[in-house]
Amino acid sequence: MPWKIHLIIVETWNILVMDEKRAIAALGALAQETRLALFRLLVTAGPAGLRAGVIAERLGVQPSSLSFHLAQLVHAGLITQRRLSRQLIYSAEYGAMNALLAYLTENCCGRDADCAPVCDPAVGCSSAAPKTTAA
Repeated sequence: MPWKIHLIIVETWNILVMDEKRAIAALGALAQETRLALFRLLVTAGPAGLRAGVIAERLGVQPSSLSFHLAQLVHAGLITQRRLSRQLIYSAEYGAMNALLAYLTENCCGRDADCAPVCDPAVGCSSAAPKTTAA
């Protein structure tokens, strides 16, 4: 039997442009304990993402509550949703995350300086500032 893979993106934003309205929506979505944990889980999961059932299990969240939190993060543009057969897979939207970080740190190093941390799951995370470790 041939399998069909369906890709559904519920909502996308032009992540190249982070403005105040989008930053407020993203920060508002993250300003809740479950959603912050959910987003961090998806960031660590990488571009492949996780099935909704796996997310619910790892976070210990009821499916009905999880659906609400996932919808909030999708609406904020921080995660994407795709369908694989009958399963919903959620992934962090790294471009939106990086755009938010760049927006928040836009003037941290002075005018027109690029010092915002950038995360690319394909190559790992980096920042312009040197990393220090506690001895």
